[in-house]
Amino acid sequence: MLAIVAPGQGAQKPGFLLPWLSGWDGAARATAQLRWMSALAGLDLIQLGTEADADAIKDTATTQPLLTAAALVAASALPVSEAAVVAGHSVGELGAAAMAGVLTPETAIAFAGVRGREMAAACGLEPTGMTALLGGDEDDVVATIEAAGLTPANRNGSGQIVAAGSLAGLEKLAAAPPEKARVRPLAVAGAFHTHYMAPARDALAALAGGITPSQPERLLLSNADGKAVTTGAEAVARLVRQVTSPVRWDLCMAAMADLGVTALIELPPAGTLAGLAKRALKGVEIVTVNTPDDLPKAADLARRYGGGPVESGVRFHVAVAPSAGTFTRADLAEGDPVGAGERIGAVETRQGPVEVAGHRDGVLVEWLAHTGDPVAAGTPLARLNPAGA
Repeated sequence: MLAIVAPGQGAQKPGFLLPWLSGWDGAARATAQLRWMSALAGLDLIQLGTEADADAIKDTATTQPLLTAAALVAASALPVSEAAVVAGHSVGELGAAAMAGVLTPETAIAFAGVRGREMAAACGLEPTGMTALLGGDEDDVVATIEAAGLTPANRNGSGQIVAAGSLAGLEKLAAAPPEKARVRPLAVAGAFHTHYMAPARDALAALAGGITPSQPERLLLSNADGKAVTTGAEAVARLVRQVTSPVRWDLCMAAMADLGVTALIELPPAGTLAGLAKRALKGVEIVTVNTPDDLPKAADLARRYGGGPVESGVRFHVAVAPSAGTFTRADLAEGDPVGAGERIGAVETRQGPVEVAGHRDGVLVEWLAHTGDPVAAGTPLARLNPAGA
């Protein structure tokens, strides 16, 4: 099973778009795409991605549309339809939402432009910042962060947690860090993914009313809890709330492990999420895409682990819970055929049972939840093998 992921702010490097604009057969298309995205974002993304220095591209207002554009350009050159799972870290969720078919590329770029500007403006209202803590006991690290009046804004797995909040709180944390944890201040404009970003959230909420999303075409994992987003409307609502909510990339990786992801492609500027995956997803084959030279390797990975018969099996479809409640399985055993629209279970909610059905003819390969299990919206329930695969 193939996952494609998009990195977040901090992954950018000066000149990282240069290889995409010349020297390969898709250069003209990539240049045209970036010109169009520049018009939508109100920024010269080509100049920012080729000539701008590190200081210019770490500005929140420019970084976010730049990263979203890079992910979309690379994704358009890849067989994204082969991916069963997509996800993005922080602003990377916009590229992931486009890959899932929830947002058009144009909507993703426009949203990124507003998100970047509004978050930059929110950073200017009060002096705040972020500090990474590496190592230490996770519970102790989180407790120490909260005792300093801060928020664990990013929980990235592999002993990486980012604290965010007031500068006074960060100074308190640095003076008395958790045992066995290393403290590394981050060069960011403010406390992202905390209540300090409320003005940006409100601005995005006003924008979201004009967006017409589509239903997800593949599993789109949410930063909020690692669960699969079940509807386009829910995806947009989560994108709005995300700017004030912690990023739980650890839960996204745990969901990939539970789903049986065996291969992962990271879009440019790649490396950060691949490094986390190497430690958390043992045995998963990983390709990082930073230049067009990496596209053949990524396409080969998609061929081997994506749709249709592959060396390690077949592409699976995953049924997820449509809402929160308690799951009850249908009277089906692993290996039983399941027809399109056939009931595979139900989620008992406060409003009554919500039926869960197969989307197409196939075989029930593996149950991922048991009768009586509490589930949240998007929790994987069963893995299905399409008929004929």
